[in-house]
Amino acid sequence: MPNRLATAISPYLRSHADNPVDWHGWGAEAFAEARARDLPVLVSIGYSTCHWCHVMARESFSDPDLAAYLNEHFVSIKVDREEHPDVDASYLAAAGAFIEGLGWPLNVFVTPDGRAFHAGTYFPPRPMRGQPAFRQVLEAVTEAWTTRRDEVTASAALLSAAITEGIRRHRGGGSLPDAATLGRTVAELAASEDTTHGGFGGAPKFPAAPALAFLLAPPADGPAAGQALALRALKRMGASPLRDPVEGGFFRYAVNRDWSEPHYERMLYDNAQLLELYTRAWQVTGEQWARSVAEGVADFLITVMQLPGGGFASAQDSESTVDGHRVEGGYYALDAEGRAGETPPALDAKVLTGWNGLAIAALSLAGFAFDNDTFTGAARRAADFLLEHHLPKRGPHDRGTLVRASIDDRVSTAPATLEDYGMFARGLLHLALLTGESGYATAARRLIDSTLTPATDSPARADTSARADTATDTATDSPAQADTPAPADVHPLAQPFTAPNGPDPVLAAQGLALDADPSEGAYPSGLSATADAAELLYLLTAERRYRATAERAMGTFAALAPARPLAFGAALRLIAQLAAPVEQLVVITPAAAPGREPEDPAGLLAAVRRRGSGLVASVTEAQASAFAASGFELFAERTARAGAPTAYLCRDFVCRLPVTDPAGLDPAGGRP
Repeated sequence: MPNRLATAISPYLRSHADNPVDWHGWGAEAFAEARARDLPVLVSIGYSTCHWCHVMARESFSDPDLAAYLNEHFVSIKVDREEHPDVDASYLAAAGAFIEGLGWPLNVFVTPDGRAFHAGTYFPPRPMRGQPAFRQVLEAVTEAWTTRRDEVTASAALLSAAITEGIRRHRGGGSLPDAATLGRTVAELAASEDTTHGGFGGAPKFPAAPALAFLLAPPADGPAAGQALALRALKRMGASPLRDPVEGGFFRYAVNRDWSEPHYERMLYDNAQLLELYTRAWQVTGEQWARSVAEGVADFLITVMQLPGGGFASAQDSESTVDGHRVEGGYYALDAEGRAGETPPALDAKVLTGWNGLAIAALSLAGFAFDNDTFTGAARRAADFLLEHHLPKRGPHDRGTLVRASIDDRVSTAPATLEDYGMFARGLLHLALLTGESGYATAARRLIDSTLTPATDSPARADTSARADTATDTATDSPAQADTPAPADVHPLAQPFTAPNGPDPVLAAQGLALDADPSEGAYPSGLSATADAAELLYLLTAERRYRATAERAMGTFAALAPARPLAFGAALRLIAQLAAPVEQLVVITPAAAPGREPEDPAGLLAAVRRRGSGLVASVTEAQASAFAASGFELFAERTARAGAPTAYLCRDFVCRLPVTDPAGLDPAGGRP
């Protein structure tokens, strides 16, 4: 039996390489074999730090008798959901027709042309609590395939058509929710708050970082009830068993309502988003609990998750060997001294472009807010690694296809998805704004430009002559194109962003690729992430095409997001931002003597570090010139006044006079 998984990029696939199951990796060859042998396909999806994936591997996939049955009656495919998120999304959509509690491992039974006809998550080796044994499931599927083939294939085709139609119904064209609708959405989230322990609902309980980001954003209108709710949740989570008190990172979720009994895997995407949230919470409150948690999470990312090359591992396992026994969570039950004598849980050293983008953005924001060069340096190292290894140059002004994942010096063949483009671009933009290095912003702009559809990327977009640079105390020459409608040739149902790599080729060949899947879970969808980065580019360049495309992308969520706020927090946050007045704050610092920080006698920089809303940029005069020369018009003719740090505050591209005193940022006493 060939061992096809031994050389896989994915640590998850390699962990199954020695199973007696005749595993295939994801690809067309497995489906071709299924057609040739006239067998159904088992698509088994998981990830390397998933506890129940480990359990099922030990109980079932390592069982020679069960493996022999699988090898005779099925073609079996093992998929790392982190390497192939589009495959995971497609089969999750199908599995929802068969089971309510979706999760991993996800085991989907499909026809040789990829259509699902049965699915489940963890199956035990023996029947328990009304759940059939895995062998019983396999035998029932084999019986249905052998004796009721027409019924199986017909129902699979109907399900596939229903999923496609469901996605099509939600495509484009919707008007963005208004302030009243967003207010009702906040009220709905408040109604589901666990007022005793914080967070939402009962058990199991997840951090719900995207929804908290929506609530934490300063409200454009009305009371800040959502912000108070988010702060309560963050404070209680930070003091709960969900957070490791020794190394500072958060676990993926808790089994119990009071955040106890965590599932101990630690995910990069959770900790990156929570670092940004706790940084924002400190900017809102100035309270030490928020800063302490934020700095602890940042330290965890740098000391535990950052790899020697600069990229961040995707996750840390829930299991490890403690006192000679393989256990879940045993390492995390030890104090710092006890851990020193044990081998830490393994990292999944797979570097994912999108998730690294989340970490780059969060560490950049934390580095600026807390004036911590270590945090900013870690973000820079990760960005430089990705630019070098995940976006290789083909020429002096061109870069190759973005890479989805790598490990060590090996690159995955899985196509980069829209989340990789959007999350990485957003991370680069925040790093650029807070380090002053315009090259990162230029790279981000190229990434987003590559995702714009041909209809969006029309000749009308080339007008970059408008300026947002002349300040008076009441008005400036605001950009003419700021109110220009989207190009007339943009069809309302055209996809606003698409990954240049295209969909997964196997899914596309089977007609199962989800076109710009809008679904969101524990982190932003590719559509939300790319629209978020596009909106940032609009604030920097005043090019209307970026905002128009972001608004059309968010139209995809117009009906979905308000009705399901916990599932669409990232979309709601951006929708609220698009509805609020545009705010940009640029601080220009004069050149300092070598080895010395610029003087800030009025404390302007310290005040700006506490600013948690709107676009904030901090650059030197020379860096501002470099930004302007690269087409980022917000920085044109920005200079320091009287040799002191100088702030330019603009709303809707209308700027106040530059100020050197923090009181001048908000003379009325309210939040700008």
